[in-house]
Amino acid sequence: MNSKELEQMIKESLADCKLDLDEKYAFKELANTLETEQLRFIKNKAFELGRPSIEQGGSEAIRVYHWLERLLKAIQPHETNFTMKPSAYFSPGDACRVKIIALIKQAKHSINICVFTISDNIIVREILAAHKRGIKVVIISDNDKANDKGSDIDRLSAQGVQVILDHSPHHMHHKFAVFDDKILLNGSFNWTRSATDVNQENILVTANSELVLAYVDKFQALKKRFS
Repeated sequence: MNSKELEQMIKESLADCKLDLDEKYAFKELANTLETEQLRFIKNKAFELGRPSIEQGGSEAIRVYHWLERLLKAIQPHETNFTMKPSAYFSPGDACRVKIIALIKQAKHSINICVFTISDNIIVREILAAHKRGIKVVIISDNDKANDKGSDIDRLSAQGVQVILDHSPHHMHHKFAVFDDKILLNGSFNWTRSATDVNQENILVTANSELVLAYVDKFQALKKRFS
């Protein structure tokens, strides 16, 4: 994310001085993906944008001050993925999508995705960015959903991402992903806009080695079966 995008994100949050739950998740997960200079930019820009209201005093100054406190707390360094406790995220709202994007951005060498359908352009953009920076991305999906209007499966395949489809009479209905063979994401959440915007969905993220290995093995079995 470049400085203009970061600044716009800060301005949108400052507009109502609330830093609601979705915004808090967004900043917290984004902090895992940024360099030290980018984190410093967020802090400096937040103070710069909030300073005029704080200097004027009154109730607005108090609101901006509390917003700053919450923002700075959200972007403080926290546990790395490899020592983290399992965490759960729910929709509707951006929490699931934000976590998925954060994990894609953090991936160092591989992303194995096994989902029923992918049609969220925001997530697709991050998958393509990971592919372009040399991350080995493999996607297993369902052939019936790949033909749906709005599906991005063909787009991903056309740009060089390895896509494997289940052409059996039944559905490949899994919704999980494994990052660097160390982080597991699993739940009901399909990678679609409706899953974020309106559906009641969930994901669970864990670095538990036994669970990760079970899903790595399952992914490889499905890859072999459908290839």
